[in-house]
Parts: sequence; C-alpha cells; structure tokens
Amino acid sequence: MRRPWLGAFAALFVSSWAGNQFTPVLLMYEQVQGYGDATVNAFLGVYVLGLAPALLVAGTLSDRYGRRPVMLVGTVCGMAASAVLALGVLGPVPIYVGRLLAGITVGTATSVGTSWIKELSQIPYDREADAGSGARRASLAFTLGSGLGALVAGALAQWGPWPEVLPFAVHLVVTAPFLLVVLRTPETRALGGATGPWWRGLQVPPAGHRRFTRVVAVVAPWIFVVAALTYGYAPVLLREQTQGLGVAYATLLTVVALGVAAVVQPAAKRLDAVDSARGLAVAAGALTLAVACVGLVVATGSLWWGVGAAVVGGAGMGIGLSSGLLEVQRIAGPRHLAGLTGVFYAVAYAGFLTPAIMAAITPPFTTSQLFAVLVGLGAVSTGIVVAHYRKHLPGS
Repeated sequence: MRRPWLGAFAALFVSSWAGNQFTPVLLMYEQVQGYGDATVNAFLGVYVLGLAPALLVAGTLSDRYGRRPVMLVGTVCGMAASAVLALGVLGPVPIYVGRLLAGITVGTATSVGTSWIKELSQIPYDREADAGSGARRASLAFTLGSGLGALVAGALAQWGPWPEVLPFAVHLVVTAPFLLVVLRTPETRALGGATGPWWRGLQVPPAGHRRFTRVVAVVAPWIFVVAALTYGYAPVLLREQTQGLGVAYATLLTVVALGVAAVVQPAAKRLDAVDSARGLAVAAGALTLAVACVGLVVATGSLWWGVGAAVVGGAGMGIGLSSGLLEVQRIAGPRHLAGLTGVFYAVAYAGFLTPAIMAAITPPFTTSQLFAVLVGLGAVSTGIVVAHYRKHLPGS
C-alpha cells in the first residue's frame, strides 16, 4: 500500500459513519413509531454505554494484540450494529442493542484508529508527514465519516423507500470492502513483549498530567455537548416548525456542523502551538457560543438560529478535536498514546449524555434555565483554559 495511513483512515471513516448515521433519523422514530422524547433521548444516550468501555479497553488490547486485529473487530461490530438497527421496525429493543454496538464500534475506532493513523503518519511509513499530520488525519476521518453517514442516512430516511431499513443496509454495503483494506494495512505495534494480565494496561499515567486534567479534559466534554445539542436536541425542539421535513432538517444541521468541522482543519493547524493552549482556548469560546445559539433556538423557535449554532459549533468541534488530539500526542508519548486517546474520547463523549440529563430534569427546571446554566459553565471552562494557557506544558 503506497500510503499505508489510508487503510486506518478508511477504517475510522466507516466506523464513524456507523456511529453517526442514527442521529438524523431520531425524528423518524418519534414520528413513525410514536416514541416520546425520553425514549428518543435514551436511544441517543445508550450509545455512550457501549462507547465508554470500548474507549478505555480497546487501546490497551491493541497495545497487546496489535492495532489491526482490534480495529478489524471494531469494523465488524459496526456492520453488526447496522444489521441490528435495520430490525428497528420490530420495536425499541433492536434500536437499543444496535446503538450499544455502534458505541463499541466508535469507541474502538477512535482510540485504536486514531493511534494507528498517527503511527502510520511518521517514518518509516510516511516520510512527508509533519508532527501534526496524524492528529489532523484522524480528526478529518472522524468528521467526514460522521458527516457522510448522517447525510446518506438522513436523505434516505426522509425521501427514500424503506426508511427504517435502507440507511443501515447502505452502510453494510459500503463497509464490507474496507475489511480487506484493513487486513492489508501494516501493523505498527511490536507484539510479544507484554506480560501479566491485560487489564494492568488499563492504567494510563499521563491521564493524571496537569496539562491533561486542567486544559484538555476541561474542553473535551463540550465538543460532544455541542454535537448532541446542535444536531440531536435542536431538531426535536423544532419539529413543529419543520412541517414534516424534520429528518431533512436534522440531516442539514448534522452535515453543516461536521462539514464546517472538516473545513476548519487548516485553521486548527495554524492555531495549535506547543507552548500554549491557543487552539483549545479558541475552541472553548466557540463551543460556548454555540450552546448560546441553541439556547436562542429554544427562545425563538428559529430554524436559522439552528443553522447558526451548527456553523459555530462545527468550528468549535473541529478545532477542539484536532487541538485536543495534538495535546494528547504531546502528553502521552508513543507508549501511552492509544490509552490516553481513549481517555480523551471517553471524557469528550460524556457530553453526549447532556440531552438525556436535561430531559430527566425538565421539569422542575425549564429548558431556558438549563441552557443559561450550560452557557455559564462553558464560560467558566473557557476561563480555566485561559488561566492555564502556558502552564503544565509536557516536558517542562
């Protein structure tokens, strides 16, 4: 393979597709099968129950058994998720199971795939890449896969035949050829050196590094708080205004947000600095502004504010993901790269639970009150990052 990193890129791409194809069709389940808001938000949240363990375990397993076999299992799990979700016409159980499997898929892909792309984006596999190429390529694979998965699934669910089956069948067809690509991608881990039980490898000492706990982990949850609110929660709030085109509108918000996240990658490269938290500070500010925009959606019922939130949120997500991964690479070093990448994504994806938590406490609180609190917390988080702007640098 001339550019070996493309194999790992493809695996992360189709796995991200598997994880995000469900988001724009949430309204379809509400409209066609009559599920309430609490059930729909639970469909969104159960994903994290599969995601979090996979993020924490898959990296350790890939350190011991290799990137390729673990990534192959994750890709197959994504196909299983689509197959089970295609049975969602039978009731909520297949949807819960499929979403759980999708979480395992994305957890495996983001921790192992990101590390694999980084390792294949350096000598001897790639002599032209710079130090940040691996993080940028991984971020791009994630955003493009998530965006295209949402676009295809949303369009088919809104206008295609068999809307509860065809979106997931398409993912199965797209993914199958990439299994061969994964098998042909070079292994980057030297095997046979690990001793003792595998679970001892779950310890990730760099996760306690002050740069991680006081800068990276402060911003990380907001990436997916904004994702969940912008293209998961806002379309549900605006279902009356969309007049039967709710799935199409949800798809639009998803594609806009993830499209912007992909487009800002060059800007993220320029913002990143080894001696400051400039990239993450900008991301935190943009993400907080995006939450405020979704709050305006609640107050005004405006479809345009939803689009504005997607644009601003997409910029924050793209810069935050790329800058966060670059910080992780500098903190972790080669030995703990997969483990700390998994911890980073686990912290980030905790934000995906936000809509479910908000639904559970509304009432007694109003949605507007909760958004005011979220904006305040976002401002505090931005302030914390700025306060530690040049502190606790790796190697200092």
